[in-house]
Amino acid sequence: MARLFKCAPGWFSYGAFMDSISASTFPAQCDISVRQGDLGRNGAVSTIGVARWLEDARTRMRLPQFERAAGAGEFGPYQIIFVSQRVERLAYVYRTDADVQVHTGIRRIGRSSFTYEQAVFAGGRRVGGGEATVLCLGPAGPLALPEELIADLTGLAMPDSSETAVPRPGAERGQRDHYAFFVPLHARIGDVDSNQHVNYLALATWYDEAVAVFTAAALGEDGLVPDLSPSSYRIDYLGEVTYPGDYEIGVLVRSFGDYSVDYELGLFRGRTCLGVADAIGERGALSAKSFGPDGPR
Repeated sequence: MARLFKCAPGWFSYGAFMDSISASTFPAQCDISVRQGDLGRNGAVSTIGVARWLEDARTRMRLPQFERAAGAGEFGPYQIIFVSQRVERLAYVYRTDADVQVHTGIRRIGRSSFTYEQAVFAGGRRVGGGEATVLCLGPAGPLALPEELIADLTGLAMPDSSETAVPRPGAERGQRDHYAFFVPLHARIGDVDSNQHVNYLALATWYDEAVAVFTAAALGEDGLVPDLSPSSYRIDYLGEVTYPGDYEIGVLVRSFGDYSVDYELGLFRGRTCLGVADAIGERGALSAKSFGPDGPR
C-alpha cells in the first residue's frame, strides 16, 4: 500500500478514546517490536514513537482489490493525502515490554475520504491510539473513492459509533499575532521523504522541539531541560513544507492545570501558516507566571 499511496502531511489530533472498544473490535492487527529509536529520554516509548507504530500498522494493511486494480493501471493520476490524524500516548511502554500490537479498522467511509481508527495494546492493556483521515485527490481536486477501494474498506469497517468528529481549528490559529512565542527551525535534508517534502512525522518532532524551547525559556535554563514533551497531539497541516527552508513555530499556552499544559502551536514560513497543532504536555516545574503576559516572548 505504501508503494501506491503518495502521502502528504496530515494532522494529528488528541481526544478521548473510546475505552469501551476492545482489541477484538478491530479487524486488523500487527505485532510491533519496540525499537531504540521509539524511546524518549525517560526510556519509555515517546508519543512520536507511538505515531510511528500507527503509521507502520496502516502501511501493513492490505487492500487487495484496490492494489490489484491500481497495479493494472486502471486509475488515472491521483494521490492519497493525509488530512487529519491524532495520536495519544496513554501509558508508558518500555523496550522490555513484550506482546505489543497495533489494532486498526476503518471508522468512516465518505465520498472522497476515509478514516482509520487505531489502538495500541501492550500486555493486554490499552497504552495509546490514534485516528487518521485520508483524502483521494486528483489534479482537479477530490476524487470519488474507487469501487474497489470502497469494497476493501467495507471489509475492514468497525461497528458504528456515535463518536463525533473533532472540530477543525478556527481561522485565528493561522495568524502570527495569535502566538506569543516563536521558535525558528530549519528544514533538514533528513526530514524529506520520497514525496520530496518534509515528512509529517518529521514535522511532529518540530512541534516537540518548539515545546522544549519554550520550556527552556520559561525555566530560564540552557542545555538539556526537563522532559515535558507532549503525550498527545492534534496537528492540522495547511500547506506543503519543503526543503530547503526556514520556518518558525508559534507557541501559545491555551490553559494549564496542576499537572498539565495545553498548547496551541502554529507552523509559519514568513506570514504564511502551513500547519497548526494542539498538544498536551506535563507541567512539571513551569510556573503560572510563565504562561501569562510576563512569560517568554
